[in-house]
Amino acid sequence: MKNVVVFGGGHGLSTILKGIKNIEDINISAIVTVADDGGSTGRIREFYNIPAMGDIRNVLVALSDDESLFSELMDYRFEGDDNKDIVGHSLGNIILTALTQMSGSFISSIETASRLLKVKGRIIPSSLEPLTLYARMDDDTIVRGEANIPSFTHHIKEIFYDHEARAYEGAIQVIKEADIIIYGIGSLYTSIIPNTVIKGIREAIHDSKALKVYFGNCMTQPNETFSYDLKDHVEALKKHGGEVDMVIRHCDVIPDEILKRYHEENSIEVIDHGDTGLPVWNRDLLTFDLDLVRHDPSKIKRVVEELVTCPLPQK
Repeated sequence: MKNVVVFGGGHGLSTILKGIKNIEDINISAIVTVADDGGSTGRIREFYNIPAMGDIRNVLVALSDDESLFSELMDYRFEGDDNKDIVGHSLGNIILTALTQMSGSFISSIETASRLLKVKGRIIPSSLEPLTLYARMDDDTIVRGEANIPSFTHHIKEIFYDHEARAYEGAIQVIKEADIIIYGIGSLYTSIIPNTVIKGIREAIHDSKALKVYFGNCMTQPNETFSYDLKDHVEALKKHGGEVDMVIRHCDVIPDEILKRYHEENSIEVIDHGDTGLPVWNRDLLTFDLDLVRHDPSKIKRVVEELVTCPLPQK
């Protein structure tokens, strides 16, 4: 039985977890960022002074073995014309908030929701603090807040918190026990790195003997990583506490008309120039439904199964 730890947040982490949750003979632990401060999550976090729960909610649904109405309700968002009272809130966020207040514990709320949804694996916040993420740009501008960082066009020099964030001990423990560590697809600076810069997690990754794997993004993010190639992504992750033994990259040919549309939105394909200094597995990973470039959970599953049965880096 292999212990697989996946770092991330947002939809990228959920995509990986949807793919691997049905792999036999692995124990899954998802270490999830709690730095989100936008939308429903941000409003609840500010009012109740609790860690951000939006990415936790997404992961609960992704790892759920229960395709019931309750699973669908976790993602339901109340509609309306403003953000007052319940309008704009996710029902899942409200449920997690209620469970936290009832139990007095953020961890207990996650554990209770996990049982209700029959979650396959463990969901672990990287910290139990309501953290605020900062970015230092290449012109030394400081940007406050995870939701604001992608709106700036300057390159990011550094990601940090306004104080030394404390890692949740449960996250440190599963890293120590890991056989494979996966840095998930998705926002490099606002989903993955917010976990790895936390003291305790950074040291646990360094001490870990696990195989450390980076699933590379297929497209850059507007502003945040525009012009980044594969090496740039890896170097940014390593600079912020992540250690990488190998990289998984798409080999799919993205249709020209889709690339053109993405380019109009300030996003380009992430190119591998062969200079990462690491073994790179090129694999069929993508789907192009609705003219969007997305990772396919079933294809990710095949690659992770390959890692589990043959965990040594190889071309």
